[in-house]
Amino acid sequence: MLVTPILHIQDLTKTYQSTGHTLTVLDSINFSVEEGSTLAIIGPSGSGKTTLLGLCAGLDRSSAGLVELNGIRLDNLNEDARAQVRNQHVGFIFQNFQLLPTLTALENVMVPMELRGAKNIKPQAMDLLDKVGLADRAHHYPTQLSGGEQQRVSLARAFSNKPKILFADEPTGNLDAETSEKVVKLIFDLNREAGTTLVLVTHDAELAAKTQRILRMKGGKLISDERTVG
Repeated sequence: MLVTPILHIQDLTKTYQSTGHTLTVLDSINFSVEEGSTLAIIGPSGSGKTTLLGLCAGLDRSSAGLVELNGIRLDNLNEDARAQVRNQHVGFIFQNFQLLPTLTALENVMVPMELRGAKNIKPQAMDLLDKVGLADRAHHYPTQLSGGEQQRVSLARAFSNKPKILFADEPTGNLDAETSEKVVKLIFDLNREAGTTLVLVTHDAELAAKTQRILRMKGGKLISDERTVG
């Protein structure tokens, strides 16, 4: 039986016009991701990793090519429709946490649930904060939390809408080694427990090696696709 991939990318290209020249950031990228699998995208700065992640998640539109997420073609959708797909199916973790500064940790976790119109969300949000070890910090604001604590809040928030796929952009980029290790363990533990597909962008070869598959990029092209022990 053929299994439909959770993410399918075909001939994906992204170009920008700059002072009369065309800058190609992504050049005809092709790959698919199996549901429940873990994948790392690595490569030097400027190789197109973050641009690719943004297109896969529907944060931006491609210049050409196809992006299919959970069976839905994103490249045909307007911004509102893509936002709806993200809220229904996607979780995010960013390098700079992107928590709302005027909301407490608990309120930040509740936001995606509120957007979905979910009921009885406070106990669910508290349970997620407890899973990331921050139940006692629920009523603290982001400025009252360390970098590692903020990233753990963002991790709880990422899983609050029960995403089919989690996109992580340099999730340990702003953390020290010891904190990074704790956050990485949480990402993989929560991901395994929820059966979520994980796609992460990283410069960290050690982190990439924890995934089942590594895509290497250079100059906007996909130069290798290898399976790992994971």
